[in-house]
Amino acid sequence: MRECRKLLYLNMFLVVVSLVPLTGSVSDSPQKDEKDFLMAESGKNSTSPGNTITVTPSVTSSAPENCTDNSKKSSHDCSVHDLPCDKLSKECLQCDFNCTCAYGQEVSVTCRPKPGIFCGENKEFTVQMLCRYCYQTAPWEHTCTGTEECSAINSPREMFISNCTVKSDVLCLGDRIFPKKLPCNWTSGYRWSTALLLSITFGGFGADRFYLGHWQEGIGKLFSFGGLGVWTIMDVILIAIRYLGPADGSLYI
Repeated sequence: MRECRKLLYLNMFLVVVSLVPLTGSVSDSPQKDEKDFLMAESGKNSTSPGNTITVTPSVTSSAPENCTDNSKKSSHDCSVHDLPCDKLSKECLQCDFNCTCAYGQEVSVTCRPKPGIFCGENKEFTVQMLCRYCYQTAPWEHTCTGTEECSAINSPREMFISNCTVKSDVLCLGDRIFPKKLPCNWTSGYRWSTALLLSITFGGFGADRFYLGHWQEGIGKLFSFGGLGVWTIMDVILIAIRYLGPADGSLYI
């Protein structure tokens, strides 16, 4: 009985001893723990005088591109004495544009004749315009130069770089002459209806090939009697679907 009590007291003593370090490690003040944590964090973020950290904000500034309405016309070409200034062509004016306007927005700009241009008494006036650059104008608002240095009958259609000029009654931002990529679409005057009619009637003699400028094929077709009719039928189909075109690479009209 005594030994059991001794063992019981010994176990109680060991339990009490094991609980002492645990009670010492637990804080009885949550506010104190939070304060210690904040002080530790502030110590981590603090910098010594020799290790000063400079934070530079990233600023992206993009200057607006040149929006001046540039024209190749000189003051000598625009000089009209009896015409009011507001009736001058837009390429003869000098306007104060807003480069930050929204595309497609209707804005008012103040314009005046270019230096050296003589017109009416009202030298400064307001013009309504759409906010857009000249290269954003509609196809009917500018004219483009063509070229014969490409084949218009290739598939897919060849493209070329053309110089386009905005019409004189259009006011826009930037250069009035600009490059534009266009499909090759020139013609030499060959008619599709004429080529198809010749292919149906005299195709066996190579008339359609001669008309379109395919002289070698025309001679071969002539002496082979249209490939005994097979070549004739094939050319009728090819011309009907516009697959066979002029030899110079142009389009039908």
